[in-house]
Amino acid sequence: MIEASLAFLFGLLIGSFLNVCIYRWPRDLSVVRPRSHCPRCQAMIAWYDNVPLVSYVLLGGRCRHCKQIISVRYPIVELMTAALFFNFIYAQGVTAVGIKNCVMSALLVGLMFSDLEERILPDELTKGGIVLGLIFAIFTPVPDNIAQTVLWLMGAQLKGIAASLVEAVFGAAIPAFFLWAGGALYEKVRHKEGLGFGDVKLIAMMGAFLGLRGALTVLIMGSVAGSLLGYLYIKITRKNASTYELPFGSFLCAAGIAAILFEKQIMGT
Repeated sequence: MIEASLAFLFGLLIGSFLNVCIYRWPRDLSVVRPRSHCPRCQAMIAWYDNVPLVSYVLLGGRCRHCKQIISVRYPIVELMTAALFFNFIYAQGVTAVGIKNCVMSALLVGLMFSDLEERILPDELTKGGIVLGLIFAIFTPVPDNIAQTVLWLMGAQLKGIAASLVEAVFGAAIPAFFLWAGGALYEKVRHKEGLGFGDVKLIAMMGAFLGLRGALTVLIMGSVAGSLLGYLYIKITRKNASTYELPFGSFLCAAGIAAILFEKQIMGT
C-alpha cells in the first residue's frame, strides 16, 4: 500500500508534466522553457501555485493574476494519471510489468487529451512510445504469441528476449500498416483525408506494448466506440458529419487504457 501511495503521488507529478506536453507540443513549443505561465495573461506561475490538484482547488480553478478560468483538463489529467499509477503498482507491485503499464497509461493519457483539444498526436509521445515499448519487451514478455506461431510454421523458433521483441515488432508493424492502408484507400476513393498518420503511429505504439492481438483488440474497441459515440455527438450537436473531425485517437487511447486495466477479461491473458 505504501508503494501504491507513493506511485499515486508520482503519478500526480507525471500528470502535471503531461499537462505541459499537452499544451506545448501540439503548438511546437518547448516543454523546458519558458517556465510555466498563464496562457492568457502570460504571468509566471509560482511553485506554490503549481502543486498538482492542491493549487487548482486553493485557487478556485482560476489564475491568481488575471482571474481567468483554468481548464478543468489540468486536474483531470493529474488525477487520472495518479489513479492509474496507483492501480498498477497496487495490483502488480514495483515490477517490470507494473512500471510498463504505468508508462503506457501515462503516454495514452497525454495523447488522449492532446487529440481531444488539438486533434494532434505528438510524435514525442507516439514515436517515443514505440521505442519505449520495444525497450520494455526486453525486460518483460509481450502478452502475445502470434508472431512466434507464424515463425514456428515457417520453421523458425525463438525464445526469451528475442521472442518478446519479435512480438513487439509484429504488434507495432502489422496493425499500423493495415490502418495506414485503409486510410490511403479512403483518401483515394473519397479524395479527402479520412485518417491522420498520427493514428497510425499511435496504434504502432500500442502494438509495441501489447502485441498484435492486443493492438487489434484496441483497434476494434476504439473503432466501435468512436463510431457510436461520434455519431451520437454529431446528432446531438447537429454538426456536419461530412466536415466534423472525429478525435479517433482519443477513442483508441481510451480503448488502450481499458485493455491494460482489464487485460484478463478483454484479451483472456
